[in-house]
Amino acid sequence: MIPEILLSSGQRMPLIGMGTACNPIPPNLTSTLVQAIELGYRHIDTASIYNTEEFVGHAVAQALDQGIIKSRSDIFVTSKLWCSNADHDLVLPALKETLQKLGLDYVDLYLVHWPLRLKEGNRSLPKEEDFLPFDMRGTWKAMEECCKLGFAKSIGVSNFSAKKLSQLLTYVTIPPVVNQVEMSVAWQQRKLMQFCNEKGIHVSAWSPLAAYGTQWGSTLVMENPILKDIAMAKRKTIAQVSLRWVYQQGASPIVKSFSKERMKENLQIFDWELTQEELDQISQIPQKKNFSGEIFVSPNGPYKSLEELWDEEF
Repeated sequence: MIPEILLSSGQRMPLIGMGTACNPIPPNLTSTLVQAIELGYRHIDTASIYNTEEFVGHAVAQALDQGIIKSRSDIFVTSKLWCSNADHDLVLPALKETLQKLGLDYVDLYLVHWPLRLKEGNRSLPKEEDFLPFDMRGTWKAMEECCKLGFAKSIGVSNFSAKKLSQLLTYVTIPPVVNQVEMSVAWQQRKLMQFCNEKGIHVSAWSPLAAYGTQWGSTLVMENPILKDIAMAKRKTIAQVSLRWVYQQGASPIVKSFSKERMKENLQIFDWELTQEELDQISQIPQKKNFSGEIFVSPNGPYKSLEELWDEEF
């Protein structure tokens, strides 16, 4: 059984998620996700920009048909609003399109993917002319409407700094329950974690293994000598030590592996723990953000520099 967190919305969320951001998309993604559900995953994370929502929907439908899960409520589905729809009048239509692709009546969690807006229809690397003024207040009001209508059980954000969250919290009626951000032993997000804990916002960690083995990933986690020593001493994999660390910080890792053995291993992090000495060793790992977000920096956009995009957390 995977532990759950009680979100501020009153909804329970499994404390490990199966990620679906992949390029290229494997042809057997639906069957892989069905296999993941069979292994015990109960949270699947997708997004409009991933182009994987239909695969997730098919997997949920097949898991129900095969009796792997008994009802829709047995699975937690997260999706995200892409930047080209980050405008008050576009949020609800975007979520309805997401639900149509998923074949579901609601998502359990709907996130504002990035704190910015792009020209309508933009689903590629933005050019300077693609950036539009971003009205976070209006966008969030529409997110709240989605929640009130029952199309999203909970709402939250992704890639928000503590400063941007602080600004958002000044005018919300329904506060964000989750902030999904890059987080790993190599980018520990100490300040953001403290802020979110104080505000009752759960932190969900994407790239908890620094996207190892992908085109833009790094070896900062999976080839770290401190983690290697801890893994060897505990007879665990480096990935398991890394994911356990995220869990012990009070965050929930979003993992992504399409190997059955690794999918199984990634779930085996809940019946043991890292000692304080091991946690202290991990806290000494040099910190470096893996995904800079430089594609969202532009003279014509809301963020003229990486410092503006991430505030003091870069």
